Amino acid sequence: MKDYSDLKVFNDKKLRTIRNNINNRLVSFKSNSEKSLKALPPSHMLHGLDEAQCKALLERVFKELKTRG
Repeated sequence: MKDYSDLKVFNDKKLRTIRNNINNRLVSFKSNSEKSLKALPPSHMLHGLDEAQCKALLERVFKELKTRG
């Protein structure tokens, strides 16, 4: 899992990419059961995050994008 403690270091494009990846992952959580959920490779930016952590990170990304205008 990457370090997302300070989202200010990411540029706008990277934040939008993170937002899109999280949204796709949340759809996967909703449409699949725990057993059939695809495991992400260790190199994936969301590797190791569960559904609650993804939702929390998404809120932080939205907040950061709003502050940038």
